[in-house]
Amino acid sequence: MNILLAKSAGFCFGVDKAIDTVNRLLENGEQVSTLGPIIHNPQAVADLDRRGVRIVESPQDTPKDAVLVIRSHGVSRDVYDGIKKSGVKMCDATCPYVSKIHRIVSRESKDGAVVIIAGNEGHPEVTGIRGHCFGKSFVISSPEDLITLFQESEISQNNRVIMVSQTTFNQSKWEKCAEVAKKLYTNLLIFDTICKATAQRQSEAISLAKSSDLMVIVGGRESSNTAKLGEVCSEYCPTVLIETADELTSSMFYGVKTVGLTAGASTPADIIKEVLSTMSEIINTNENEIKEAQVTNEEATEVETESAAEVDAGVQNAPEKSFEEMSFEEALEASLQGLTSDERVRGVVVGFAPSEIQVEVVGRKQTGYIPNNEISADPNANPEEIVKIGDELELLIMRTNDQEGTIMLSKKRVDALKGWDTVVAAEQSGEVLDGIVTDVIKGGLLAVTNGVRVFIPASHASIVRMEDLTPLLKQPVRFKIIDINKARRRAVGSIKMALRDDRKEKEEAFWEAAAVGNKYTGVVKSLTSYGAFVDIGGVDGMIHISELSWKRVKHPSEVVSIGDTVDVYIRDLNVEKKRISLGYRKTEDNPWEKFKTEYPIGAVIQTKIVGMTSFGAFAQIIPGVDGLIHISQIADRRIEKPQDELKIGQEVTAKIINVDYEKKRISLSIRALIEEAKTEETVAEEEIDASEETVTAEETVTAEETVAEEETVAEEETAAKEDTATAEETAEKVMAEVAMPEETPIMESAEEEAISKETIIANEAATTEETLVEEKTVADETVAAEENTDKEEEKAEGAETKKETAKKKTTKKAPAKD
Repeated sequence: MNILLAKSAGFCFGVDKAIDTVNRLLENGEQVSTLGPIIHNPQAVADLDRRGVRIVESPQDTPKDAVLVIRSHGVSRDVYDGIKKSGVKMCDATCPYVSKIHRIVSRESKDGAVVIIAGNEGHPEVTGIRGHCFGKSFVISSPEDLITLFQESEISQNNRVIMVSQTTFNQSKWEKCAEVAKKLYTNLLIFDTICKATAQRQSEAISLAKSSDLMVIVGGRESSNTAKLGEVCSEYCPTVLIETADELTSSMFYGVKTVGLTAGASTPADIIKEVLSTMSEIINTNENEIKEAQVTNEEATEVETESAAEVDAGVQNAPEKSFEEMSFEEALEASLQGLTSDERVRGVVVGFAPSEIQVEVVGRKQTGYIPNNEISADPNANPEEIVKIGDELELLIMRTNDQEGTIMLSKKRVDALKGWDTVVAAEQSGEVLDGIVTDVIKGGLLAVTNGVRVFIPASHASIVRMEDLTPLLKQPVRFKIIDINKARRRAVGSIKMALRDDRKEKEEAFWEAAAVGNKYTGVVKSLTSYGAFVDIGGVDGMIHISELSWKRVKHPSEVVSIGDTVDVYIRDLNVEKKRISLGYRKTEDNPWEKFKTEYPIGAVIQTKIVGMTSFGAFAQIIPGVDGLIHISQIADRRIEKPQDELKIGQEVTAKIINVDYEKKRISLSIRALIEEAKTEETVAEEEIDASEETVTAEETVTAEETVAEEETVAEEETAAKEDTATAEETAEKVMAEVAMPEETPIMESAEEEAISKETIIANEAATTEETLVEEKTVADETVAAEENTDKEEEKAEGAETKKETAKKKTTKKAPAKD
């Protein structure tokens, strides 16, 4: 089977621009809201919702500090005016082709023209176009609408008329509308405003449809572009519209040799890739493989599946042979030769032998026996587990031996005849049958149900394709009959379809009990670039890549692998669209909690540059928590771009200057540390200068104190000299008094007089000696004082000079400090 993929499938220019605008704003750390869904694709919108993008119905609903993005469909003039009045920050992502239509209708309607718009009434793009018309405007969706409009005389014959179209309008319909309009209105101007990419997409889809047995259109069901593709393709071949790969079923491709695949302008590339991959898995069931397996099945079941007509033909021409040499037809004929009515008889089990089961045939004298290989279609079955003594069985007579009085019987052939009717009925009703896998053969499995062997292709052996089918051998299975060949009594079954039915039942039960917060243990089924799909009991949910880990990961495979068992909980669910968003991260592992406790505002930290933008650099603080170093905070001077100072992987020291825990934004600064370092250097220099001034002042004070001390010493010396002079005067007076006889006391005796004279002489000598010593001491002290005075005067002069120098330094530095 061939798959033909359209080259133009996926995002158009306008949609790509809108998505890119939102992504760019998110990368810049902006809070983003969109006026209505940014595109008509629920998967893409859900992905943006998980990233924090909110949908608002009017500009007034826009959260504070959020940027309002105008989607590619555009809006009316009144909406622009309302946004301007409200002061909401706006980013216009209107498709350039749509903006062109706005300018055309605005200009022409101002000049009095009536506007006719070919499109879908109520579509956002059409509503926006009408909102730029200043006069009358009408919307038509077919040539018939144009005729009705004319018949109702809505437009005067004297009016000038212009006609434009929605950018995604059906090209062939547009051409027919244009032809009709030219006949109805003489003063008509037609502007072909269908997007060239849309026209090319539709043309390519038609070409694929013409050469395909089936067309698959991928896109949102609300997308006008996608609906138009389905509309044009359905004219040439059967067409199915799907949103995701989950909607594909194998029954879609029965009898299909070539399938075409295209997608609407709002369909992301990853969804297209997933659909293509799933289609390949489903339809790449090798037809040759099935044929070979069926041949093997035919050879294995040839005896059981011959028709009655073939049996009769073989009986007529069969030569006389022993039973071991006979074919099935010959053996069947031999068994019928001794019967007068029906080939089936009833028998009661009476005993077991190593190679057969002994049976008493009801109504006959012969002894019956059933060879072990005629008990069941399962060659591995144990006869004693299938029948018990006393069981009454319906049997087919294979051969009679009148001489020995024995009848050879078969149970499995009767079961096959009965079972075939059950299998045929199951194919028509869709009933699920129970069976046992008896053989693993090339291309699939052989399973037995009701005595009939059913072939199960490898692609239908499981929901997930299995390279090795041996684990299913001898295992009970449930399957649905998907193909019947009544002429040859061939049946093909599907375990996968039965599992899907079971899954559907589980889904219904799941949705009845599902609620946000419910916890489940699931198995990872598949990985995509944007997340991991997990089976949580018959229902698949998705763990978005942002929910797999608190730190940034480039691909889900960095965290989980297919087949992993994971504990998850429901973060969000949409019952209507059957979508489940799962959570995997644990709150206790949240790096933001660690950041809150260990990294306060003002902390100086080591960081690693992990990203660059035009407005700054992102630095990792701890795994899962990044901060922004704005371009103004990278250096203490103006720089043109962050790359001038930093590079990815570089480790830098930065200071936390602000944290917004609600928005999870951290502001870092290198500049603050540079400025603080400069401030510390300035303070250190000032302290050194102040220290020098202090020393100078202390030296000045010391000099002054020295001078004061010297003055004190001089005064003391002067006082000492005065005291010395006074002492000398006192001594002279004493001497004078001693020399005066009239004052000398009269001695009573000579002895007393002699003693008195000796005492006087001794006192005079002592006094004279003390005076000489004092004079010498005073003289020595005077000389020393004079010498110290000279030295202190020199020091004082030096201190005065240093003081003058310090004052000059202070005077010079003062302007720099200001």
